[in-house]
Amino acid sequence: MRGLKLKCYMKLRKIGNNVLLSICDAEILGKTLREGKIVFHVAEQFYRGEEVEVEEAIAMIETSTIVNLVGKNVVEKAVEKGYVHPEAILKIEGVPHAQIVKL
Repeated sequence: MRGLKLKCYMKLRKIGNNVLLSICDAEILGKTLREGKIVFHVAEQFYRGEEVEVEEAIAMIETSTIVNLVGKNVVEKAVEKGYVHPEAILKIEGVPHAQIVKL
């Protein structure tokens, strides 16, 4: 699959003084993940924005203050780029989820 560009959904919005960035792998948008007492809905109204390549979405972390990431591709790329520590990842039904808050 070399050369395949991975797609994700990215939604960027300004809330007060914060820039909120939501990114999810394209194939999990709208799914509900369950693990123990955790029920996590990859809500379209929260994550569906522009469909872009994972690299482009991850680059937007630089200018964001709050970031929500869900999905193997986007979380792995955020770790690779140094934005997320591997121990800060929560797996829900095997799907990685991470949050970044810049104070």
